[in-house]
Amino acid sequence: MKYKIYFLAAFLVMASAKTRAQAYLSSSAELIKRVLPKQHQFFLTQSIVSENGMDVFEIESKKNTIILRGSSGVAIASAFYYYLTEYAHCQITWNGVNLKLPQSLPVVKNKVRKSTPYEYRYYLNYCTFNYSMSWWDWARWEKEIDWMALHGINMPLAITGEEYTWYLLYKEMGFSDNDLKDFFTGPAYFSWFWMGNIDGWGGPLPLDWMKSHFELQKKILARQRSLGMKPVLPAFTGHVPAAFKKKFPNAKLKATNWTNGFADTYILDSEDPMFAAIGKKFLQKQTALLGTDHLYSADTFNENEPPSSAPDFLGKLSARIYDGMSQADPKAIWVMQGWLFYSDRKFWKEPQTEALLKAVPNDKMILLDLATEIEPVWKRTSGFYGKPWIWNMLHNFGGNTNLFGRMDVIATAPAQALNDPQSGKMKGIGLTMEGIEQNPVLYELMMANVWQSKPIDLKTWLPNFVFNRYGKNSPNAQKAWEILRKTVYNVPQDKYIRDGAESIIQARPTLDSLTRWAKTTLNYHERDLLPAWDELIKAAHACGNSDGFQYDIVDVTRQAMANYALPLQRNFVNAYKKKDMVTFKVESQKFLQLIDDMDKLLATRKDFLLGPWVEQARTWGNNPAEKALYEMNAKDLITLWGDEKSPLNEYACRQWSGLFSDFYKPRWALFFRYASQAIDNQKEIDIKQFNREVSTWEWSWVNQRKDYPLKTVGSSVSIAIEMHKKYRSIIDKAHQYR
Repeated sequence: MKYKIYFLAAFLVMASAKTRAQAYLSSSAELIKRVLPKQHQFFLTQSIVSENGMDVFEIESKKNTIILRGSSGVAIASAFYYYLTEYAHCQITWNGVNLKLPQSLPVVKNKVRKSTPYEYRYYLNYCTFNYSMSWWDWARWEKEIDWMALHGINMPLAITGEEYTWYLLYKEMGFSDNDLKDFFTGPAYFSWFWMGNIDGWGGPLPLDWMKSHFELQKKILARQRSLGMKPVLPAFTGHVPAAFKKKFPNAKLKATNWTNGFADTYILDSEDPMFAAIGKKFLQKQTALLGTDHLYSADTFNENEPPSSAPDFLGKLSARIYDGMSQADPKAIWVMQGWLFYSDRKFWKEPQTEALLKAVPNDKMILLDLATEIEPVWKRTSGFYGKPWIWNMLHNFGGNTNLFGRMDVIATAPAQALNDPQSGKMKGIGLTMEGIEQNPVLYELMMANVWQSKPIDLKTWLPNFVFNRYGKNSPNAQKAWEILRKTVYNVPQDKYIRDGAESIIQARPTLDSLTRWAKTTLNYHERDLLPAWDELIKAAHACGNSDGFQYDIVDVTRQAMANYALPLQRNFVNAYKKKDMVTFKVESQKFLQLIDDMDKLLATRKDFLLGPWVEQARTWGNNPAEKALYEMNAKDLITLWGDEKSPLNEYACRQWSGLFSDFYKPRWALFFRYASQAIDNQKEIDIKQFNREVSTWEWSWVNQRKDYPLKTVGSSVSIAIEMHKKYRSIIDKAHQYR
């Protein structure tokens, strides 16, 4: 009898594996059809078994067909992308696509076989869901999931529509819509709501939004799972509505404040019996609605300090959080963003960190070393004390627009960590940026690590990247990228620079050169970037028809011009201090003209338009009130972030056409009027009065109804050449005297 049971179990496992394989083949074939609608028939997908539990793929030519084999849909998609980049010299990025395959597909002379040393390839940060994804529809999500699969991602964070599951649960617990109206934030602020930092801001959230995004989440999960991805779903960490204290007066609640100008939020103490009960109910409901892959994201104390630093307290708290998960799902694995160990390192010393982590079984927790390229936390935690962990590149904060990155670190550090005997259980690599759709080279490079265990040789990788991107082997383009590698994409070890610099144009107008969020400190000398600009201009004749080149020439031109704003600002500040009205007017006018010229340049690429961001937000609204609410959310996030007094203003600033002309320029024009009056009156500018007036104006701008262009204007290459001709020598002279 027992042999029959074993046979039946084995048969069911085999049948299940066969069904999954068929799903992978079908889903990856559909992906190939979406990418190459006219040539997809030349590719054949086949299934193979994994290698020691790790994904593996093969590529082979037979007659006129390219055979792609893989152990999952992601592996097959990765095989496809490997063929596109290594044989057909194509490229798919957010900011430029080259899919100009030759009529006869290149032959794979010898069978290629690749296996990954990384069990997990993680993707996304809570913040990405708002700084980049706030207004995405299914069409945009479908493209991103394809991008994930092509780049080897198999472990995406999946939190779209989470608010609807919570809404249903709280309704079952007796909460009214009125109780919840100040709990859920507006759509642009979910990331910080989910992490327990804020309640209600940008709301009240319409129920229709919750329902529509719950349906969107079902599509996202179905597609990800069909490719063999294992999405990471949310879990409960104690954040509850303010109405909780009225509904349950005996509950142990703690008020906590994010210190960024928002009201308190409320955290249910993990010692309260309701904590585990709510955590269990939430996962049970979520699983019933969306299924599960047993991976759950839960972040304790995200930029909020615990009430006690006692290791015993922290260990018990951690154990109770996991207990809430395991009661609902005995197979639950807690996936924790390790941001707290980076952002609050003064609190999270070795005893505190070790206590928090060791309270959960090693096989029931995965740590995300969230910004490993900046500071590898694994090195000061003995590889996270035995927990499996993932090496991540954070890179971008706030979705800001700048050329920046640690190219040499990305090319070498993941493999070095993997092969370091002190690294413990390093099980994966990933991308945890706050915003995407920028610096595509960094993301292509990072994901090139997926299918190898040795460092990447940039001397061969970078020229191939440029060739694939432009479809031409231009010596000028190659030279430009070598310069970019040594300037914007190189952060000297003796310089602690967390992320790229913004332009002083984006700062709330000031006489200072340093501001809190619109930072101006570069990791290179401004003049050193100019030769890269020169070389791209020279490459324009050969590469100008390339989508990727058109983006890059705008991006590099933009950066050179953005850097030039700082010496211009110093000039008008010096004139102001000397009360030299003639010079002040000349220099301030140059500054305003630079803003206009940058707006004109950026208007040539959809990547740099404000219009689509605002229009996509409004599209989700079903009536004028909803459309206005979503427009306010969209504008507020990238400017003030909060209300008129928000200390986070400019944290998520962008260099976009529309923002330059309609937001940054009017602020500076107002500032120049204040300064001119001060010079006339031989007095100092009333900065406090200016800040009051400009913040009122900003809040009015955030809340006004306005359409911005949705289509590009002009030729990217022609206008970049125009700006080079106008500004190149002027910028060079301006930077000589620093």
